[in-house]
Amino acid sequence: MFHVLVIDDDEQMQFFLNEALRRQGYAVTLRRTAEEGLQVLKSDAADLVLLDIRLPGMSGLDAVEEILKIDPRVPIIMMTAHGTRDNAIDAIRRGAYDYFTKPFRLEEMEIVIRRALDKRKLYFEIERLREELASAPGHEWANAASRAMGEVTHLIERAAPTDSTVLILGESGVGKELVAEWLHERSARKHRPFVRLNCAAIPETLLESELFGYERGAFTGAQQRKPGKFELADGGTLLLDEIGDMTLATQAKILRVLQSREVERVGGTTTVRVDVRIIASTNKDLLRSVREGSFRDDLYFRLNVITIHVPSLRERREEIHGLVDHFLAESNKRLGRTIKRASSDAMAALMSYDWPGNIRELKNAIERAAVVTDGDVVTLASLPPPIRPAGVGLVAGVASAQWDGPGTLSLDEKMAQLERAFVIEALSRTGGIQAQGARMLGITERSMWHLVKKHRIEVDKIKERAQAPGA
Repeated sequence: MFHVLVIDDDEQMQFFLNEALRRQGYAVTLRRTAEEGLQVLKSDAADLVLLDIRLPGMSGLDAVEEILKIDPRVPIIMMTAHGTRDNAIDAIRRGAYDYFTKPFRLEEMEIVIRRALDKRKLYFEIERLREELASAPGHEWANAASRAMGEVTHLIERAAPTDSTVLILGESGVGKELVAEWLHERSARKHRPFVRLNCAAIPETLLESELFGYERGAFTGAQQRKPGKFELADGGTLLLDEIGDMTLATQAKILRVLQSREVERVGGTTTVRVDVRIIASTNKDLLRSVREGSFRDDLYFRLNVITIHVPSLRERREEIHGLVDHFLAESNKRLGRTIKRASSDAMAALMSYDWPGNIRELKNAIERAAVVTDGDVVTLASLPPPIRPAGVGLVAGVASAQWDGPGTLSLDEKMAQLERAFVIEALSRTGGIQAQGARMLGITERSMWHLVKKHRIEVDKIKERAQAPGA
């Protein structure tokens, strides 16, 4: 039900508008002055304001700007008597949606109000779509160029509206959890909980209580009742991540819940009915596990209603360019950087690497590069050692970056860049110790000190990087 705020000091007009609007199914609030109307808007949002131009106190014209300060998207329809049409046009210039000239026909009023409310609905619909696009899981795949991911997105769109159980297969780091979130967000359950449980991360002794919950006193430390993941996901979706690592004993209990749609808390005697859609994921070959006897065949066939295989990143290398841009934008926002792109040789290395850690490894590599890159271009040397070719250091990466396409730098400027790169490379190899770096370059310590000052090299940051875990 739309809420219409009427601001008019004429009691007869108030009565007429109140009756007409309520017959149309609108909720109506009546106020005599602009000041009273503004108070309503501050405490209770309106979808439409009908505003008279001539009011005691603040005029309707002045009220337009004040109303839009409170809610810039609320449509305002002005009401004016004969002879004050210019004022109504002035109000539209200030942001009002439309105006009526009194007396007006009811049919005319209804058409204009309906159009104004349609505009209001459109605002909210656009805002909702923006939020969905910004937060939609897997949105980095929205423009996926690979046929492999096109097949995945097609399966997601077909499976999401159903309540069918989905089994997501793929290597570690390919984005199986993103696929599960995407399935939930596009389902009828999207306004209900999406609950995750990593079966490999929880000890077997605790997994049952995590899944099914427990009653007070069920074991030492159980001081109060706790619902399990199945209960928490009631009405929504439960992701059983890495289900291939679950023991046979727990698999039997999961199968029973899938068949009966009932759980029994640890230490309890009564069953609890649950309505949960199950999505399972694993990086294991479940069919092989079934043949080897480490995974129940009846549970496998119960889970394997719809199977989505997420390909590895090396199977969809054409997406790497887009993912690099996406992760650079994320890193820029998080780290406060302004890195524009990766150089051609850096991108070539990223494209040729096999990515055993898949998208997760790529994301970490780009974040690492964003931290260590000095300029606004990720160079070959900014990439982690496993990705860049052996023997390539910071100097090679920086040097190649400077010749990446036609440039406008003079020879002196290019030489200065190379000089700075050699100094940084030497300091990086010696953990930021200038004396050792000077010996490596064959110069005096005083010369090294001058070069550090000349090129404004932040030695402390080089030392921090050298001392960082995994450096």
